[in-house]
Amino acid sequence: MADPAEVSVVIPAFNEEAGIGAVVEGLRACAAWRELLVVDDGSSDRTAERAQAAGARVVRHPYNKGNGAALKTGIRAAEGAVVLLLDADGQHDPADALRLVAPVGLHDMVIGARSARDQSATRALGNWVFTTLASWLTSRPIPDLTCGFRAARRVPLLDVLPLLPNGFSAPTSSCLAFLKAGYNVSFEPVRARAWAAARSGRCATACASCSSS
Repeated sequence: MADPAEVSVVIPAFNEEAGIGAVVEGLRACAAWRELLVVDDGSSDRTAERAQAAGARVVRHPYNKGNGAALKTGIRAAEGAVVLLLDADGQHDPADALRLVAPVGLHDMVIGARSARDQSATRALGNWVFTTLASWLTSRPIPDLTCGFRAARRVPLLDVLPLLPNGFSAPTSSCLAFLKAGYNVSFEPVRARAWAAARSGRCATACASCSSS
C-alpha cells in the first residue's frame, strides 16, 4: 500500500489560472504528499504563479507542447516512488485521491473509473467506444480508458514514456502499454464534476471531507 509521503502529485496545466490554486489547495488538504508538482505547459496567463502561491512546485515549458508532453515532464521530474496524475480543470474530486493511491504496490497502475452520469452524453459515448475497443484488444474489461485521474509506480511509467504521444491520448496509451507489458492494472470508481462547471472553476474547491477524515 502506497503512503502519501512517497507520492508525487503531477498536474499538467495550460491556461488554468482560474482554478489551479483551488485544485492544489484541495489536494494539500487531503494528505501530506511528498510533493505537488504542476507542469505549466506554456500558459499565457498566471497559471504558474497561482499554482506556486497555493504551495505547488512548478516546472514550466517555454511553449505549449501538449497534455502528454506535460505529463512526461512531470513524471521525469517527480521524486516519489508513486505518481498520482490528475487534470488541472477541477473535474476530479480530491477526496478520491487516497483511494487511488492506496492499492499501488499490489497494482502497478490504478485508474479512476467515472460513471456515465458524471460525463456529458458526447463524452460518455466516446469513452464507451474507446473502452469497448480496448477491452477487446486486451481481453480485459476496461471500465474507463480515458480518465486522466490515476496513480502508478514511477519506474514502469518511465519505461513506457517513449510510447506516449504528446497530446491528450497519453492516458489511453499508458493504460494499454501497461496492460500489454503485463503490469497489474486496476480500476477504482471515482466522481467527476460536471465538465462545464469544472471549466468555469466554480467547483474547483478544497475538499473539506479530506481534511476531516
